[in-house]
Amino acid sequence: MALGGNPVFRGKNFRTAVAAPPAGPSSYGPPMTAEQLDELYRAPSAGPAETGRLTYDDVIVKTLVCLGAVVVGAAVTLAVPPAVALGLMLVGALGGFVLGLVNTFKREPSPALVLAYAGLEGLFLGGLTLLLDRVAPGIGLQAVLGTFAVAGTTLFLYRSGKVRATPRLAKFFLIAVVGYLAFSVVNLFLMLFGVVQNPWGLRGITVFGIPLGVAIGLLAVVLAAISLIFDFSSIEQAVKAGAPRRVAWTAAFGLTVTLVWLYTEILRVLAIVNSND
Repeated sequence: MALGGNPVFRGKNFRTAVAAPPAGPSSYGPPMTAEQLDELYRAPSAGPAETGRLTYDDVIVKTLVCLGAVVVGAAVTLAVPPAVALGLMLVGALGGFVLGLVNTFKREPSPALVLAYAGLEGLFLGGLTLLLDRVAPGIGLQAVLGTFAVAGTTLFLYRSGKVRATPRLAKFFLIAVVGYLAFSVVNLFLMLFGVVQNPWGLRGITVFGIPLGVAIGLLAVVLAAISLIFDFSSIEQAVKAGAPRRVAWTAAFGLTVTLVWLYTEILRVLAIVNSND
């Protein structure tokens, strides 16, 4: 398992599925004839899907289902009046945070909890998009396109071998994420206690004519892309190790967490840029 990256994959037990004992004289039932043995020998070997092991298709399907739940949740928030949407956004933020922790530390993945998390995050993202769309109309579509562009580019670079999940990258990721979280917490408290009057807090301060939030946001986008690299690496190693198919839900949850983070950061960067025009 790759070091660093999305904590969803850390500590998970990707044990290979136990294969059924080979058929033969010691098995239950009558012994096989020579023709049956010859036919069995000539038959193609069972693939990962037939042996109950994880495949890339499993991960892709489960991830698309989770993203579909996010879209449904966002659509619900966007379809209701703004006052109701704000309440749903808060419910989605708090509920998504709780279920995110539950799914992260749960030993066995629960499809229902993973989909519930995705739906709640959809409520949060829908409300946030609706709120920031007042600053810059059409910002949601731009953020969606940006998210797909970053995720697609990261996947292409990973598959081409140009980027890999290395211990050095993991060390940088850990240090940078801790620093980013510390900045975010300090900024939140300064905003709550009215120390900084700017609606973006410290992110709204300009340095050499550029809002600090843009630089911090671009760093967060890079960190989310690095997290995707570790996600891809963990999934690849799980498939190669013959992990059980249920791990697909763990992989889908991890990718959903990262993509939600990526979308949120791109949306915030676009909003800060537009608010300073």
